[in-house]
Amino acid sequence: MDSLSCPAKSVSDWSPSATSLKSFISSGRGKWSSVPDADWNDWRWQLKHRVTSLDQLESLLPTLTREERAGAVLARSKLAVAITPHFFSLIDPANPNCPIRRQVIPRIEEGNTAPWETDDPVGEDSHSPVPGLVHRYPDRVLFLVTDRCAAYCRYCTRSRLVSNAAGYDFHPEFDRQIAYIEQHPEIRDVLLSGGDALLLSDDKLEHLLARLRRIPHIEFLRIGSRIPIFLPQRITPELCAMLKRYHPLFMSVHVNHPNELTTEVRDALGRLADAGIPLGNQSVLLRHVNDSVDVMKALTHKLLMCRVRPYYLYQCDLIQGSAHLRASVRKGLEIIRGLRGHTTGYAVPQYVIDAPGGGGKVPVNPEYVLSHNHDRVVIRNYEGKVFEYPEAADGTPIILPAREGLPNFGFVPTPASRRSRYFPKFA
Repeated sequence: MDSLSCPAKSVSDWSPSATSLKSFISSGRGKWSSVPDADWNDWRWQLKHRVTSLDQLESLLPTLTREERAGAVLARSKLAVAITPHFFSLIDPANPNCPIRRQVIPRIEEGNTAPWETDDPVGEDSHSPVPGLVHRYPDRVLFLVTDRCAAYCRYCTRSRLVSNAAGYDFHPEFDRQIAYIEQHPEIRDVLLSGGDALLLSDDKLEHLLARLRRIPHIEFLRIGSRIPIFLPQRITPELCAMLKRYHPLFMSVHVNHPNELTTEVRDALGRLADAGIPLGNQSVLLRHVNDSVDVMKALTHKLLMCRVRPYYLYQCDLIQGSAHLRASVRKGLEIIRGLRGHTTGYAVPQYVIDAPGGGGKVPVNPEYVLSHNHDRVVIRNYEGKVFEYPEAADGTPIILPAREGLPNFGFVPTPASRRSRYFPKFA
């Protein structure tokens, strides 16, 4: 058995216990303990008071490392820094490898690039027929509505576009984007993203949803957002009531570590679920953030408690300056092996690599099918045990003539030397 197919092990030597990881606690107020409730719970106040400068980082995080300080300087011309007070309050100031800290505080390693790293690693620009619209798959489009996010992830695939620190100067053109969709009846699914679509005002977002819903061939709409995690205060009853009017409407959120699922985030996700919006989560596999079976299992369990289905686990895209955050494909396969069969199937996301250059999402799975010959498929289960499933090479069922007095189970007579110890001996 090669190393890629060995039983998974828990390899995290820095994460808390599973019980602790699965606990829901409030973000607290951190350095903002004196802020009145009315302000703290106002999403516009949270946006206005984001941490965006080196001076703020040094003031709020005295343990800022030399590498982080240099990264904050670099960010002025790369991907801007922005962290909401809510999310900043989750950072452990005593741990430079805090999984929250690594996601949003820049490091000098962001300046290191390799020839295979690009500013558009999944080829979105080459599949953009009009500005702000990506049509990579036959029946669906990605509709970019803004270049702004509540906070900026340091591994962001669209770092060329969001925050405009690199001068991309993105301006969506809704009329052209919608006209393209209207002219292509094969499009049945529209995903609103950006930036983050939930940063639009309720009125502006509703205007956009209403225009899309009036297109006859659009069957359902999706929103991709990290707002419920970075800015749970934005998920107001008024927003949920508005979104409810545009069903079928789905939402993909983005949570990477169990600590992001605070009581505030849980309640925000609950309001969306109560509005009838199916919720899925898309995580990115990140080094020293979620690259262990223990952490990922706690995350998926906690997501299900929030009524969110773990959907995708992405291999980190080859965005420039992301090598220090990228975990290996080998590690991703180990995690999937550690989930499959060891917990409910609802808790197992699909591990994918978004093929560099624009090839789309490619599922990556451990080798459970060992062989498929002329009369059987040989498979291995989560325990490493081998089983045989009778089937002809062309996929048709194998039927044997019934023996007198015995039922026909359809199994192929197999020489003892070739029969698995787990294969039923009906022949």
